Amino acid sequence: MNVIRRPFRYSYDNAVFVLIGLNVLIHIAIQLFRDIPFIFYLAMNPWLVVDRGWVWQFFTYMFVHSPHGITHILFNMFALFIFGRQVEHQMGTREFLLYYFLTGMLAGIFSFFAYWFTGNYMVFLMGASGAIFAVQLAFAVFFPSSIIHVWGILPLRAPVMVLGFTALQVVFMVTGTGGNVAHATHLAGFAFGWIYFSVRFGINPLRAMRR
Repeated sequence: MNVIRRPFRYSYDNAVFVLIGLNVLIHIAIQLFRDIPFIFYLAMNPWLVVDRGWVWQFFTYMFVHSPHGITHILFNMFALFIFGRQVEHQMGTREFLLYYFLTGMLAGIFSFFAYWFTGNYMVFLMGASGAIFAVQLAFAVFFPSSIIHVWGILPLRAPVMVLGFTALQVVFMVTGTGGNVAHATHLAGFAFGWIYFSVRFGINPLRAMRR
């Protein structure tokens, strides 16, 4: 068997709840201990990665969300809760964690190069959105007939919702609209999720979503 496609022993250990808990705890710590520069150490900053070698930020940025209110973390954790539980149950916990962290880290590395070569050295990238876009893709691949009620009102098949939101990210990135959001990071997470399915599982996501 190809070692790249060798499956893990299946287990389901509710890792999604652990991830949500860690994100929430870090967000609470940022709010309570404002004298500690959590974002400085944990969010991904291109200059700090190059000048100080803080490469751990490619991993830790996924656990840090905007300290200005709860909207950023609320939407990300809600999406992780809705889609992540089903994807983890389908993949198994070990596969899910590999998928989540690998796509998130690669999205962070991609963003680092995008920021560096465009001169945005002092950006602080934070949030789990890159990995969550990959999780949403996985949900659409595994459950293409599922109906998602966007904003609780508009019923859409999972692939339509995921591809539609991804297309919006492309529009926002090209036009420069959509606010202070790392659209390239979201798209990178989606793209690396697509590659993961192709390489690891031998699945064409587009064909799977047409089922």
